[in-house]
Amino acid sequence: MPENKTQAGDADVGAFLDAVEPERRRVDAQRLDQIFRDVTGFNPVMWGDSIIGYGQYHFVYKTGREGDFLATGFSPRKASLSIYIMPGYGDLGALLDRLGKHKTGRSCLYINKLADIDEDVLREIIRTGLRDLATRWPVTPT
Repeated sequence: MPENKTQAGDADVGAFLDAVEPERRRVDAQRLDQIFRDVTGFNPVMWGDSIIGYGQYHFVYKTGREGDFLATGFSPRKASLSIYIMPGYGDLGALLDRLGKHKTGRSCLYINKLADIDEDVLREIIRTGLRDLATRWPVTPT
């Protein structure tokens, strides 16, 4: 079985955040790092070249494919801040309605800037996502 493309690494999260451009995106990314640390209690780990993850889980699918992946996290992408909630946003409609300006993908929440959203609702979304994930796979700290 092939391994996941995105793997945990040992790159320095602080150095990565310090290099984010433009400055507004860097400030938002540093604030997101603090939010995720506060909510999860986990230390951040770089996953691949640009995703910061908090906690992890080991999955085993019915097909036999298995691996490890971040429990939650974000990436300060050029176009937007991508926030990862595993296994997705399917049951979070009421929270998302209160969040503010955003877009969603399957497991990604896209935010242009933190000023567009309610940070308390984001914290609730992160907590809810972790609880939901933990009902499927054990979440371990990083």
